[in-house]
Amino acid sequence: MLRGRNLGEADRILTLFTKEHGKVDAVAKGVRRTKSHFAGRLQFMSEATLTLHRGRNLDVITSAQTLRSHWTAIVEPSAFATAHLLAEMVDAFCELDLAMPEIYDLLVGAIGALGQGPAPAELVPRFSLRLLHALGLAPPDAECVRCGAELTGPAFVDVAAGGLVCERDRGPRNAIELDADDLTNFRALGAPRGGAIRPKTLATERAAQAVDALVTYHLGKRPRARALVDAFEEHS
Repeated sequence: MLRGRNLGEADRILTLFTKEHGKVDAVAKGVRRTKSHFAGRLQFMSEATLTLHRGRNLDVITSAQTLRSHWTAIVEPSAFATAHLLAEMVDAFCELDLAMPEIYDLLVGAIGALGQGPAPAELVPRFSLRLLHALGLAPPDAECVRCGAELTGPAFVDVAAGGLVCERDRGPRNAIELDADDLTNFRALGAPRGGAIRPKTLATERAAQAVDALVTYHLGKRPRARALVDAFEEHS
Protein backbone atom coordinates (compact mmCIF):
# COMPACT_ATOMS: atom_id res chain seq x y z
CA MET A 1 0.00 0.00 0.00
CA LEU A 2 1.55 3.27 -1.17
CA ARG A 3 -0.87 5.81 0.29
CA GLY A 4 -4.46 6.36 1.33
CA ARG A 5 -6.98 9.17 1.57
CA ASN A 6 -10.22 9.33 3.49
CA LEU A 7 -13.56 8.92 1.76
CA GLY A 8 -16.78 9.73 3.58
CA GLU A 9 -17.08 8.83 7.25
CA ALA A 10 -15.47 5.40 7.35
CA ASP A 11 -13.96 4.50 3.96
CA ARG A 12 -10.53 5.07 2.44
CA ILE A 13 -9.26 5.17 -1.12
CA LEU A 14 -5.98 3.25 -1.21
CA THR A 15 -3.30 3.47 -3.87
CA LEU A 16 -1.82 -0.01 -4.23
CA PHE A 17 1.13 -1.23 -6.24
CA THR A 18 0.59 -4.77 -7.47
CA LYS A 19 2.94 -7.18 -9.19
CA GLU A 20 0.35 -8.32 -11.73
CA HIS A 21 -1.57 -5.11 -12.52
CA GLY A 22 0.74 -2.24 -11.60
CA LYS A 23 -0.73 0.71 -9.70
CA VAL A 24 -4.37 0.37 -8.68
CA ASP A 25 -6.73 2.66 -6.76
CA ALA A 26 -9.33 0.82 -4.69
CA VAL A 27 -11.82 1.56 -1.93
CA ALA A 28 -11.58 -0.13 1.47
CA LYS A 29 -15.09 0.25 2.86
CA GLY A 30 -15.44 0.72 6.61
CA VAL A 31 -11.68 0.49 7.15
CA ARG A 32 -11.68 3.47 9.53
CA ARG A 33 -14.16 1.86 11.90
CA THR A 34 -12.61 0.47 15.09
CA LYS A 35 -14.02 -3.01 14.45
CA SER A 36 -12.92 -3.20 10.81
CA HIS A 37 -11.21 -6.50 9.96
CA PHE A 38 -9.34 -4.71 7.14
CA ALA A 39 -7.51 -2.11 9.21
CA GLY A 40 -4.60 -4.30 10.31
CA ARG A 41 -4.19 -5.88 6.87
CA LEU A 42 -3.90 -2.71 4.83
CA GLN A 43 -1.07 -0.91 6.58
CA PHE A 44 1.41 1.32 4.81
CA MET A 45 3.90 -0.78 2.83
CA SER A 46 2.42 -4.09 3.94
CA GLU A 47 2.13 -6.88 1.35
CA ALA A 48 -1.21 -8.64 1.07
CA THR A 49 -3.28 -10.82 -1.22
CA LEU A 50 -6.44 -8.90 -2.12
CA THR A 51 -9.74 -9.71 -3.75
CA LEU A 52 -11.26 -6.78 -5.62
CA HIS A 53 -14.76 -6.24 -6.93
CA ARG A 54 -14.91 -4.26 -10.14
CA GLY A 55 -16.77 -1.03 -9.45
CA ARG A 56 -18.13 1.64 -11.76
CA ASN A 57 -15.40 4.14 -10.91
CA LEU A 58 -13.15 2.39 -8.39
CA ASP A 59 -12.55 -1.23 -7.47
CA VAL A 60 -13.72 -2.29 -4.01
CA ILE A 61 -11.57 -4.43 -1.72
CA THR A 62 -13.66 -7.36 -0.54
CA SER A 63 -10.97 -9.43 1.21
CA ALA A 64 -7.38 -9.03 2.32
CA GLN A 65 -4.84 -11.49 3.67
CA THR A 66 -1.49 -10.21 4.94
CA LEU A 67 1.54 -11.85 3.32
CA ARG A 68 4.27 -9.80 4.94
CA SER A 69 4.29 -6.78 7.22
CA HIS A 70 7.27 -4.47 6.88
CA TRP A 71 6.36 -2.48 9.96
CA THR A 72 9.44 -3.52 11.95
CA ALA A 73 11.66 -2.30 9.10
CA ILE A 74 10.06 1.17 8.92
CA VAL A 75 8.92 1.82 12.50
CA GLU A 76 11.94 4.05 13.21
CA PRO A 77 11.11 7.67 12.15
CA SER A 78 13.90 8.14 9.59
CA ALA A 79 13.09 4.76 8.00
CA PHE A 80 9.39 5.68 7.94
CA ALA A 81 10.18 8.97 6.18
CA THR A 82 12.42 7.16 3.68
CA ALA A 83 9.69 4.60 2.99
CA HIS A 84 7.30 7.46 2.20
CA LEU A 85 9.86 8.90 -0.23
CA LEU A 86 10.17 5.56 -2.04
CA ALA A 87 6.38 5.20 -2.15
CA GLU A 88 5.99 8.74 -3.47
CA MET A 89 8.41 8.11 -6.33
CA VAL A 90 6.74 4.85 -7.35
CA ASP A 91 3.33 6.51 -7.14
CA ALA A 92 4.44 9.49 -9.21
CA PHE A 93 6.38 7.62 -11.88
CA CYS A 94 4.15 4.59 -12.45
CA GLU A 95 0.96 4.83 -14.48
CA LEU A 96 -2.26 3.13 -13.44
CA ASP A 97 -2.65 -0.47 -14.62
CA LEU A 98 0.94 -0.68 -15.92
CA ALA A 99 2.36 -3.98 -14.70
CA MET A 100 6.01 -3.60 -13.68
CA PRO A 101 7.17 -6.71 -11.76
CA GLU A 102 10.73 -5.38 -11.70
CA ILE A 103 9.63 -2.25 -9.86
CA TYR A 104 7.53 -4.29 -7.43
CA ASP A 105 10.54 -6.45 -6.55
CA LEU A 106 12.74 -3.35 -6.31
CA LEU A 107 10.34 -1.72 -3.86
CA VAL A 108 10.00 -4.86 -1.72
CA GLY A 109 13.78 -5.21 -1.58
CA ALA A 110 14.24 -1.58 -0.57
CA ILE A 111 11.62 -1.67 2.17
CA GLY A 112 13.11 -4.84 3.60
CA ALA A 113 16.57 -3.23 3.67
CA LEU A 114 15.48 -0.06 5.48
CA GLY A 115 15.84 -1.65 8.90
CA GLN A 116 19.25 -3.18 8.24
CA GLY A 117 21.39 -0.08 8.68
CA PRO A 118 21.62 3.06 10.83
CA ALA A 119 21.04 5.46 7.91
CA PRO A 120 17.99 4.41 5.82
CA ALA A 121 18.30 7.40 3.47
CA GLU A 122 21.55 5.98 2.13
CA LEU A 123 19.44 3.53 0.12
CA VAL A 124 17.60 6.27 -1.78
CA PRO A 125 20.13 6.98 -4.59
CA ARG A 126 20.46 3.28 -5.44
CA PHE A 127 16.69 2.78 -5.41
CA SER A 128 16.05 5.96 -7.41
CA LEU A 129 18.52 5.15 -10.17
CA ARG A 130 17.32 1.54 -10.43
CA LEU A 131 13.76 2.89 -10.68
CA LEU A 132 14.78 5.21 -13.52
CA HIS A 133 16.47 2.29 -15.29
CA ALA A 134 13.32 0.16 -14.97
CA LEU A 135 11.27 2.99 -16.46
CA GLY A 136 13.73 3.61 -19.31
CA LEU A 137 14.55 7.08 -17.96
CA ALA A 138 18.09 6.53 -16.67
CA PRO A 139 20.81 8.35 -18.61
CA PRO A 140 23.56 6.57 -20.56
CA ASP A 141 26.67 6.48 -18.37
CA ALA A 142 29.36 5.25 -20.76
CA GLU A 143 29.37 7.96 -23.44
CA CYS A 144 28.73 11.69 -23.65
CA VAL A 145 25.13 12.19 -24.75
CA ARG A 146 26.16 15.16 -26.92
CA CYS A 147 29.28 14.02 -28.78
CA GLY A 148 29.50 10.29 -28.04
CA ALA A 149 32.95 10.48 -26.48
CA GLU A 150 33.78 7.81 -23.90
CA LEU A 151 33.27 9.05 -20.35
CA THR A 152 36.19 8.41 -18.02
CA GLY A 153 35.81 11.43 -15.75
CA PRO A 154 35.25 14.18 -15.20
CA ALA A 155 31.66 14.02 -16.42
CA PHE A 156 28.87 16.51 -15.90
CA VAL A 157 25.15 16.07 -15.36
CA ASP A 158 23.10 17.68 -18.13
CA VAL A 159 19.48 16.77 -17.37
CA ALA A 160 18.16 18.77 -20.33
CA ALA A 161 20.34 16.71 -22.68
CA GLY A 162 19.18 13.51 -21.04
CA GLY A 163 22.35 12.31 -19.36
CA LEU A 164 26.04 12.90 -18.76
CA VAL A 165 28.35 15.00 -20.89
CA CYS A 166 32.11 15.29 -21.22
CA GLU A 167 34.10 18.34 -20.15
CA ARG A 168 34.16 19.72 -23.69
CA ASP A 169 30.36 19.72 -23.88
CA ARG A 170 29.81 20.94 -20.34
CA GLY A 171 26.86 23.32 -20.12
CA PRO A 172 26.16 25.55 -17.10
CA ARG A 173 29.16 26.21 -14.90
CA ASN A 174 27.21 25.00 -11.86
CA ALA A 175 26.52 21.59 -13.41
CA ILE A 176 27.15 18.67 -11.05
CA GLU A 177 30.62 17.29 -11.72
CA LEU A 178 31.48 13.61 -11.35
CA ASP A 179 35.14 12.71 -11.13
CA ALA A 180 36.37 9.25 -12.08
CA ASP A 181 35.45 7.76 -8.69
CA ASP A 182 32.02 9.40 -8.69
CA LEU A 183 31.39 8.14 -12.21
CA THR A 184 32.33 4.59 -11.21
CA ASN A 185 30.02 4.88 -8.22
CA PHE A 186 27.18 6.24 -10.38
CA ARG A 187 27.48 3.23 -12.68
CA ALA A 188 27.52 0.83 -9.71
CA LEU A 189 24.36 2.40 -8.28
CA GLY A 190 22.48 1.71 -11.49
CA ALA A 191 23.81 -1.81 -12.02
CA PRO A 192 21.13 -4.53 -11.64
CA ARG A 193 21.71 -7.09 -8.92
CA GLY A 194 18.65 -9.26 -8.99
CA GLY A 195 16.42 -6.33 -8.09
CA ALA A 196 17.67 -6.29 -4.49
CA ILE A 197 18.75 -3.16 -2.66
CA ARG A 198 21.89 -3.70 -0.65
CA PRO A 199 22.70 -1.32 2.21
CA LYS A 200 26.39 -1.46 1.33
CA THR A 201 25.77 -0.05 -2.15
CA LEU A 202 26.20 3.56 -1.07
CA ALA A 203 26.46 6.70 -3.13
CA THR A 204 29.19 9.30 -3.06
CA GLU A 205 27.94 12.80 -2.30
CA ARG A 206 28.10 13.99 -5.89
CA ALA A 207 26.65 10.77 -7.33
CA ALA A 208 23.73 11.17 -4.93
CA GLN A 209 23.29 14.79 -6.07
CA ALA A 210 23.29 13.63 -9.69
CA VAL A 211 20.56 11.05 -9.05
CA ASP A 212 18.49 13.57 -7.10
CA ALA A 213 18.76 16.06 -9.99
CA LEU A 214 17.59 13.42 -12.48
CA VAL A 215 14.59 12.42 -10.35
CA THR A 216 13.61 16.07 -9.88
CA TYR A 217 13.91 16.72 -13.62
CA HIS A 218 11.77 13.77 -14.67
CA LEU A 219 9.12 14.44 -12.02
CA GLY A 220 9.08 18.15 -12.74
CA LYS A 221 9.51 18.81 -9.01
CA ARG A 222 11.37 17.52 -5.99
CA PRO A 223 9.45 14.81 -4.10
CA ARG A 224 7.71 16.28 -1.06
CA ALA A 225 9.02 13.58 1.28
CA ARG A 226 12.59 14.48 0.34
CA ALA A 227 12.60 17.47 2.69
CA LEU A 228 11.68 15.29 5.68
CA VAL A 229 14.31 12.70 4.80
CA ASP A 230 16.93 15.47 4.50
CA ALA A 231 15.91 16.84 7.90
CA PHE A 232 16.49 13.46 9.55
CA GLU A 233 19.88 13.19 7.83
CA GLU A 234 20.95 16.61 9.11
CA HIS A 235 20.17 15.65 12.72
CA SER A 236 21.65 12.15 12.58
